[in-house]
Amino acid sequence: MAKRNTIDNSKLTFKQRLSALSNLPHFFKLVWQSSPGKTTLSFILRLLRSAMPVALLYVGKLIVDQVVLIRNASHTDPHYLWKLVAIEFALAILTDGLNRMINLLDSLLGDLFSNYTSMRIMRHAATLDLDQFEDSVFYDKLERARQQTVGRTILLSQVMSQVQDMISMAFLLAGLLTFNPWLILLLLISIVPSFLGESYFNNQNYALTRSQTPERRELDYTRYLGASDETAKEIKIFNLAKFVINRFKTLSDKFYNDNRKLAVKRSAWGTFFSVLGSMGYYAAYIFIVFQTIHGKISVGGLAFLSGSFMQLRALMEGMLSRFTTVSQGAIYLNDFLEFFEIKPKIRVAEKPLPFPNPIKQGFTFENVGFRYRNSENWANRHLSFTLHPGEKLALVGENGAGKTTLVKLLARLYDPTEGCILLDGADIRDYAIEDLRFHIGVIFQDYLRYQMTFSQNIAVGNIGEVENTDLIKKAARESLADILAEKLPHKYEQWLGRRFNDGIELSGGEWQKVALARAYMKDAQLLILDEPTAALDARAEYEVFQRFAQMTEGKSAVLISHRFSTARLADRIIVLEKGELLEIGTHTELLAKEGRYAELFHLQAMGYQ
Repeated sequence: MAKRNTIDNSKLTFKQRLSALSNLPHFFKLVWQSSPGKTTLSFILRLLRSAMPVALLYVGKLIVDQVVLIRNASHTDPHYLWKLVAIEFALAILTDGLNRMINLLDSLLGDLFSNYTSMRIMRHAATLDLDQFEDSVFYDKLERARQQTVGRTILLSQVMSQVQDMISMAFLLAGLLTFNPWLILLLLISIVPSFLGESYFNNQNYALTRSQTPERRELDYTRYLGASDETAKEIKIFNLAKFVINRFKTLSDKFYNDNRKLAVKRSAWGTFFSVLGSMGYYAAYIFIVFQTIHGKISVGGLAFLSGSFMQLRALMEGMLSRFTTVSQGAIYLNDFLEFFEIKPKIRVAEKPLPFPNPIKQGFTFENVGFRYRNSENWANRHLSFTLHPGEKLALVGENGAGKTTLVKLLARLYDPTEGCILLDGADIRDYAIEDLRFHIGVIFQDYLRYQMTFSQNIAVGNIGEVENTDLIKKAARESLADILAEKLPHKYEQWLGRRFNDGIELSGGEWQKVALARAYMKDAQLLILDEPTAALDARAEYEVFQRFAQMTEGKSAVLISHRFSTARLADRIIVLEKGELLEIGTHTELLAKEGRYAELFHLQAMGYQ
């Protein structure tokens, strides 16, 4: 898809606003997809509503003329007058009913559109690369796209109102043109200055809102830090409340002052333009009154024309102002539509190979290197080794050595910047991503603590089996989480976390046993444990890995642990330093080399003496 034109947010011209309207067909398509029936009904009701203003004014004119006739000629039959009053009453009731139905439909469509587009964003986000989420520019786009899922349906109401008002204006203008075309000129004089002023200040408001996106994210994050169950512990222990509150105050005061300056200017100029508009209206009104006094139009005509002029002025002001708002909304839609133009770099194989079951040759890294987006430093480089079928491989190295990046490459959360990773002799990029990841079980050190039930927290390891109670309990037994489940009030249906009522918060070690159970939810050919037992004591971790070794008999596994007592359980150990492979071998071989592994091992062993 072609790249969407970039718009200078601080200087939006009339031409750019018209250009932004090209987003509306796509928008209406989304609204239609949200609810075809309600969208159609809303359009029909607005068409009916558009005829109401001129109908009410014309019936009102007839009523006034009839009253004058009755006053001047007592023999006139009042039956027709009361018939007109009944008609006007019915039109008023109908108008009110149409307004309420339109508002109801707009509200319902707003909810449906928000839900539908939110799901669209989540589906698209699921297709994007992990490193894209780690880029601040991308995250700003994602944040603005999310913002467009709420409130954008007002565009539907506004555009449909434009159509509705145009039809109403066509009827009203016909009456003014028949009487005196010069009234149209006065009408334009009364509204154009106000329109230009509103257009200018809407431009300024859009530019200001756009420029505040990164800082608004910081403001929201600061608000979260200051009032969250997840942060309360450190906020208290480090006495951070004052620091966080002061930072929030600094940011919020800046937003307030920027918005206040713009609002004051807008209010002052708005008052000035409103006075100009009123002068134009009353000039036309005086002209109509003058014509009535001299008998050129009837009293009913005076009511009709003055009412028509007033309504035309209000309609045109609304349309011109709404044009600014509609084009503004259409410009904001760029943020929403641009998000869907972001494509993942990780390619999908057109004719994917079937995943080998069982794996025969293993995973082979051939001079693999990876560099994060917008970074000049290599996270991994010159990695060449083979993870054999059924082999247990441990990764050892200091923080920042590239251990987690390596396993993310193995699970194809990233694609190598250089080199390739082979699975049974074929590039892993030639396999279907979903199939590859299904056969690889990964538990990261920063695993999520889902605010869900105990069973659901385990089932996320293979969400397709969320109803498979036997499998969930089996996975819990294998991770030693079953003992914990039996202690909970509602067993496997116990809600975890404090976000919802009756939720129970677990300790770090308890959470890790739940997370480990996820690795046993599917019959994966490769299991990766990235320091998921860091919160366990040495004995508990040893027991977990002993159980892990038994349960993964005949399967490949990659273990990351800072405890060398655990690492030595692996068949081979890789020592990483600054992202590169420094040493590889068994525990005994690496100790005999007296290299980096031996140094780190002895340093840690001294800590236990």
